[in-house]
Amino acid sequence: MTYKLPALPYDFGALEPAISGKIMELHYSKHHAAYVNNLNSALEKYQEAEKKQQLETMIALQQAIKFNGGGHINHSIFWKNLAPKSKGGGEPPKGALADAITAQFGSLAGLQEKLGQMAAGIQGSGWGWLGFESGTKRLVLTTCANQDPLTNFTPLLGIDVWEHAYYLQYFNVRPEYIKNIWSVVNWGDVSERYK
Repeated sequence: MTYKLPALPYDFGALEPAISGKIMELHYSKHHAAYVNNLNSALEKYQEAEKKQQLETMIALQQAIKFNGGGHINHSIFWKNLAPKSKGGGEPPKGALADAITAQFGSLAGLQEKLGQMAAGIQGSGWGWLGFESGTKRLVLTTCANQDPLTNFTPLLGIDVWEHAYYLQYFNVRPEYIKNIWSVVNWGDVSERYK
């Protein structure tokens, strides 16, 4: 099986001014594309090593599969978690998700503040996540380092805080990027994931 770069559901400039078209173009066509290409390459090498029963090689390739596979999974969610304002980006959540957010965080602003602080506080690169824990049926906030995929919870909303996601526009002011990204969050997509 070969993984492919998913189609971006909007034009590169559609999220401006929150995220510049140049950042989107580089982020999608260079960074995400590299994760997909490197994942496919690592999986091909893994399959060859498996056929030859080269256990050491198989073990050595697992980190590349995790990193690039996580990058592909995380970004595939991220693109859908965002939408231009003309397509509902930034409109507050409704229904069951809105009720759960209010019950657990007091308000949407409460969720945004807590997740924003967590994502801004990540040392180095990583992701801030709103997830769902199926055992407790509760929303959770968490972070992941690098491109680690969210495995303990169902990912609902991810905020990419790798510098490539914002540096050309926001420089080293990660909190400003996070503040502005809320204006293009596609809560419709997050609600569908929650269902």
